[in-house]
Amino acid sequence: MTIAEKPNLIGMPRAALESFLVQLGQKPFRARQLMSWIYSHGFDDFADMTDIGRPLRDELARCAGIRGPEILSAQESADGTRKWLLRMDAAQGIETVFIPEAARGTLCISSQVGCALDCAFCATAQQGFNRNLTSAEIVGQIWLASRELGPGPGGSRRITNVVFMGMGEPLANYRGIVPAIGVMLDDLGYGLSRRRVTVSTSGLVPQMVRLADECNVALAVSLHAPDDALRDELVPINRRHPIAELLEACWHYASRRNHRNITFEYVMLDGVNDTPAHAQRLARLLRGRPAKVNLIPFNAFPGTRFTCSPAAVIDRFRDILMARSVMTITRRTRGDDIDAACGQLAGRVQNRTRVRLGDRLHVGASHA
Repeated sequence: MTIAEKPNLIGMPRAALESFLVQLGQKPFRARQLMSWIYSHGFDDFADMTDIGRPLRDELARCAGIRGPEILSAQESADGTRKWLLRMDAAQGIETVFIPEAARGTLCISSQVGCALDCAFCATAQQGFNRNLTSAEIVGQIWLASRELGPGPGGSRRITNVVFMGMGEPLANYRGIVPAIGVMLDDLGYGLSRRRVTVSTSGLVPQMVRLADECNVALAVSLHAPDDALRDELVPINRRHPIAELLEACWHYASRRNHRNITFEYVMLDGVNDTPAHAQRLARLLRGRPAKVNLIPFNAFPGTRFTCSPAAVIDRFRDILMARSVMTITRRTRGDDIDAACGQLAGRVQNRTRVRLGDRLHVGASHA
């Protein structure tokens, strides 16, 4: 059995790891030891796991592996943001970004190689789509970043929050993200609370409803327009799940989270979606609902036709929403000098298929 053929223990949920060990004739509690070495210590060599007997270590080395992604390149921004280009296979690469702040450290992870949803203002969408990431490849981004970053002050973890806001539409890879989220939330994995794991979606409504019942982590929705005509242009999946249907799913999701707010992401595009009339229509959609708006200054990338709204226009838009009792913040741009800001991740996508409007081949078929 080659290394690539061996089961990868990174990203394997606790129940699956226990089952794997039972098949080897071991007690399920061994999973606790393995998960501690893999996630708390970041080890990838069974020989170093000193509280596990040598016969089991040898058996694991023979029939399993702990394989994180390979770093193709690493960059650090002037503001401390770090970005890694990670090899997924011989041709494909994805990007992962760490954003340090005073009270937390956020890791922005990818869920697909490329993206099929073709949002007009996103660099990832312009790369086309190749494939979904496995749970091992998703959790592997956290595992690798944790090793690269090292411990924080007093031995604390630097990564306190994980957001699915990198390359890809997470809910188009439902089978991959749910087991990965399980490892993130597991006390023997990364022990993150549900409010510190955020799934961002362009609006795959059936999967939003399902996620509310199965995971119920924080949800961010890429809205970007207050009416269907404009959103059809900017976010083509809207033609399948228009705003009224999307918002109904959002309020259902919020009801399952004890009325925690849904975050609505709204990228500010000069002369496109940033007028006072747009702000007023958006306020009518969200006022009185468990919602907060995150205004995102547009981050340019090669070949885009869009430009960012001026700061004064963004401030006016925010003030209109706030005056109508819609909680609103403006996201501070981080890592734009290394193309690590929101909407700039491009990775390396080969053998790609350009898919528009969430083609069923690449979106609908992968949800179940």
